[in-house]
Amino acid sequence: MNQTAVLAKDPIEKFWDKYIQLLVKKGIKNHTIRFHVIWAERYIKTFPDKKLANHAPGDITSYFSELDRKGTLNNGQINQTITALKALFYLVNPICFKTTDWDSFKKPFTNHVGLKEVKQHHNTPPFPKSATLDQIRKDHHALITALNSEIRRRNYSIRTEQAYELWVVKFIDFSDNRPPKELEAADITRYLEYLAVKRNVAASTQNQALNALSFFYKNILDKPLGELDNFSRAKKPKRLPTVLTKVEISQLLKNLSGTHSLMASLLYGTGMRLMECVRLRVQDVDFEYQQIIIRNGKGLKDRVVPLPTSLTEPLKERLVTTKARHQEDLENNLGDTYLPNALSIKYPNAAKEWKWQYVFPSGQLSVDPRSNRVRRHHIHENGLQKSIKKASDKAALTKRVNCHALRHSFATHLLESGYDIRTVQELLGHADVSTTMIYTHVLNKGGRGVVSPLDGL
Repeated sequence: MNQTAVLAKDPIEKFWDKYIQLLVKKGIKNHTIRFHVIWAERYIKTFPDKKLANHAPGDITSYFSELDRKGTLNNGQINQTITALKALFYLVNPICFKTTDWDSFKKPFTNHVGLKEVKQHHNTPPFPKSATLDQIRKDHHALITALNSEIRRRNYSIRTEQAYELWVVKFIDFSDNRPPKELEAADITRYLEYLAVKRNVAASTQNQALNALSFFYKNILDKPLGELDNFSRAKKPKRLPTVLTKVEISQLLKNLSGTHSLMASLLYGTGMRLMECVRLRVQDVDFEYQQIIIRNGKGLKDRVVPLPTSLTEPLKERLVTTKARHQEDLENNLGDTYLPNALSIKYPNAAKEWKWQYVFPSGQLSVDPRSNRVRRHHIHENGLQKSIKKASDKAALTKRVNCHALRHSFATHLLESGYDIRTVQELLGHADVSTTMIYTHVLNKGGRGVVSPLDGL
């Protein structure tokens, strides 16, 4: 396979990689790089019908004049935008870069509020935040910091950290911003009741809020909640899994291509969960034993799943592409990947080793929100989810198809093929066989294998 040809397929992704690398070389701090990218993207979207190569200094001048007129950005953000656009035009339009009077746009830092306030005032995805919640974060900064530190010390995922912080902040907001130390179990009960009755949240959402507040009060405030009074529980619906037939699986996969086709095939061929597939590392693919090791699955458990023979060559080709991209990152003094805290401390040089790289790395560099290091993370799961939805529509499937339906189909088809339920339980990583029993509902034709009386007429 021609590695150069593979890497050249995404010119937009390649451009943003170069853009970030330029910012790094210019000494821009890692934790502000994502904001520079946002400012550059905002400028580009302002001129949807005009290529950057055709821009003149007048376009830039009119853009900054409009920013002044609106007054939505503070002086610090204006100066950050100038730096972002200078890097942008340095790469795509050197003439415009040289002839533009960049200094004329600069603002004094009289109302510069610093990076924390920039994050709070910035209200464009992917960082939308409520002004009220931001104020609560400022008012209880020490407690929120302690919460995040404790979660990181326990090596919980960043998604858990974000979710727990948000629930704590929302609870304080619900309680009229009173100090959490003054709030009692009755206040938490009232909030959980509100979530179920007024907000009509799912049972899993209410449970997550309860877990977050329980963790906060026990580990941060040293005030365990104990037994909470009775409160309305959100009802957990009893749903049967969506299972596709083998014909439907085949139709779905035919409408996928490239990386997403390979990932979807892995989900069905191994029974992996979505994030287990996304986070797969090079060292976990064992071609000799024809197996894949799932690390830190649900419940922090490892397990082994079979590597489908039909995916051996596609996976090897994928790794060739990934390795070429990794080598390119190393040449640009990048190339390290995320490692859990314990591993990153014990093996400080492991992050740049080939075996620790993700099998499916992102096409763009990004800033790690915890360490503020510029690195290449794994591919975002949303892309695969959207591709599977589109493929399902193209295949005209009437079932509710998502990534997890492929895992359900894997388990059901194994049981149909005669494998015992204990084997399937182990492959899925279920703690209890009763969880796996849900797939037995399709082993008999029709509802519970009952023959309809209509067919006896």
